[in-house]
Amino acid sequence: ALAALLFFYGKVLCTDLPWLQEIGRPRPSRRLPVVLTPDEVVRILGFLEGEHRLFAQLLYGTGMRISEGLQLRVKDLDFDHGTIIVREGKGSKDRALMLPESLAPSLREQLSRARAWWLKDQAEGRSGVALPDALERKYPRAGHSWPWFWVFAQHTHSTDP
Repeated sequence: ALAALLFFYGKVLCTDLPWLQEIGRPRPSRRLPVVLTPDEVVRILGFLEGEHRLFAQLLYGTGMRISEGLQLRVKDLDFDHGTIIVREGKGSKDRALMLPESLAPSLREQLSRARAWWLKDQAEGRSGVALPDALERKYPRAGHSWPWFWVFAQHTHSTDP
């Protein structure tokens, strides 16, 4: 309604009303995020299995964003200290998260599956994984090493040149 009054007096009647400009504008309402109950989370996770279930459990248990989970590298998991390093998350910042103890055995199994993929790629002479530009220039062979491999590797290879 305020915008309509400002338009009407300013553009239609060509009248300047400075006091009308001083009226505070209402703040847009902020939507609250949808929060699932623990029972709803259990039901949703019940529909998933294998790698997808582990990925969802990891995101839920740590609060990671999907993109952060997909960019997780082997070297980012520290089982000895119970931490996960998220690199270049929101705002291009790094942070450390607690690794849920309940997921440690499943994550170790996931790493053994990922290692099998990595060994197969190495045997087939595949080019390795992409690295941030500065690291790629400084350590050109790092993308071929196991620590830089993805925890949740894609099951098909990229055709990007």
